[in-house]
Amino acid sequence: MSKPTVKPQNPRFSSGPCAKRPGWTVAALQDALVGRSHRSKPGKARIQQVLDKSRLILGLPADYRIAIVPASDTGAVEMALWSLLGARGVDVLAWESFGEGWITDILKQLKLTDVRTLRADYGHLPDLTQVSWDRDVVFTWNGTTAGVKVPNGDWIADDRQGLAIADATSAVFAMDLPWQKLDVVTWSWQKVLGGEGAHGMLVLSPRAIARLESYRPPWPMPKLFRLTKDGKFQESIFEGDTINTPSMLCVEDALDSLIWAEHVGGLPGLMARSQGNLAILEAWVERTPWVEFLAVDPATRSSTSVCLIFTAPWFVALDLDAQTAVAKRMSALLDVENVALDAAFYRDAPPGLRIWCGSTVEQRDVVDLLPWLDWAFAQVTPA
Repeated sequence: MSKPTVKPQNPRFSSGPCAKRPGWTVAALQDALVGRSHRSKPGKARIQQVLDKSRLILGLPADYRIAIVPASDTGAVEMALWSLLGARGVDVLAWESFGEGWITDILKQLKLTDVRTLRADYGHLPDLTQVSWDRDVVFTWNGTTAGVKVPNGDWIADDRQGLAIADATSAVFAMDLPWQKLDVVTWSWQKVLGGEGAHGMLVLSPRAIARLESYRPPWPMPKLFRLTKDGKFQESIFEGDTINTPSMLCVEDALDSLIWAEHVGGLPGLMARSQGNLAILEAWVERTPWVEFLAVDPATRSSTSVCLIFTAPWFVALDLDAQTAVAKRMSALLDVENVALDAAFYRDAPPGLRIWCGSTVEQRDVVDLLPWLDWAFAQVTPA
């Protein structure tokens, strides 16, 4: 087939760091408090703005606490695992690489023994009915490397005895989370908000705070993970006093993206943008014989990290190494043509494509990408 002539205006479809909000330029950072202490009055006020706007847009309950923490979403999850686990048994869910990473931490680093692992292959969810809410439960809300999400919060018990700990980095600001059913939620600015890396966000429920004050883990606690002092919850961390020094450039950028989020309608507007992008891809997949979603059940299909696999008979007949080579060649073609940057599948996932469709991606760009996907696949198809 002939090469398309119209390219996406923004070819950035990376699943992290993700596309900046439409219209972003470095001028958005001109008021950043560079060269100022984050503990100065204006510095702390700027941090508090990020916390307050995040709380308002997401609709956090008034008694939930929110903080900026080190080391991106990974740091926020690690902080929760090291600070909260060990008081009771743990169920850990994994259906892609990041869930597997939390299993490794819990079993091999924290060395907990009362652990149940509930796994599923890429494209599927574990059996959520097998989760025991007498135990702490660790899971990803949206599996970024599989494009598979939990469909809702109905499976989370209202009368749970354990804590619900959700790594929600590619879900927050794009999906409607049932906050009252969640005790720990983590994310980073670099996903749905299109922000910069290195900073994580941590939300704790009153139940999580009660755990912090009633339970002391037996292992040494690094300074970056300490949420208590002398057995008491460090409230100041959740009032703008960060554990370590944040980048005020990144804080300014996060604030800019939150202001944009308000302008597009808050959480409902952000969700509509992401779901609209997914709908465009769904219509294309429906009429395209060589491609399918990695997520088997449409109810678990992510609207942010959309993962696609190739179903053409010639491709399915290849061994894994050959499939991997074809998929990499296709993503390289898209990259060279500057139509879809960083759209390759995650290294542990089945060969295919991963296209970020979060709220900062314009629907027009998704539409303009589709003919290029058809063209690129035609280029890698054997004659």
